[in-house]
Amino acid sequence: MMLRLCSSFMWVIWGFALGLSSCAEPPKTTLEEKPYFDLKGFLEIQIDALDGTEVRKLSKIQDQEETVNVSYDREDWEEEFEVFTQADINNPSSVDSYQTSESASSLSHELKPKAKSKVKYIKVYFAGDKVERIELRIAEDNLFYASETLGELVMNTSTNLIDHYSIETTQKIWFLDPNNMSIKGDIEQ
Repeated sequence: MMLRLCSSFMWVIWGFALGLSSCAEPPKTTLEEKPYFDLKGFLEIQIDALDGTEVRKLSKIQDQEETVNVSYDREDWEEEFEVFTQADINNPSSVDSYQTSESASSLSHELKPKAKSKVKYIKVYFAGDKVERIELRIAEDNLFYASETLGELVMNTSTNLIDHYSIETTQKIWFLDPNNMSIKGDIEQ
């Protein structure tokens, strides 16, 4: 009796585990339907495609410039594009925070005047049905600190991959001079 009970219990556990494993998400190849442009999902697809590619990167902090050619793996690209993935506005708290305007060649999500969010806008430009360029602005301002980041991704419309990008940040702490940083990257394809 005990053996049959244990055997039945094991079948239940095995069935439960099999059911859970069948719920695993398939690899992401298309964008999900979201209330706003799925920037995070778009970048996940791009990062997968860019894994192992080389970038000519110009970094500038204040007046100090450095140019390097470097090959990035998936993890490096995730870090490089972190400012874009963190600008995801597809979350429950942002559902009614943005005003969307759309034309044949652009899609724009701009923060409504009374809404609160660091992401001020995301603008997507199209060439036909392909993404041509994405721009964003993130800003934070309080009594002691101000920060603004402008980001741009420019696509190669023949390969549908990011061709080049820029990220410019200015930070100002009360009583100190502003700190200016920028990154510009040209991706070898």
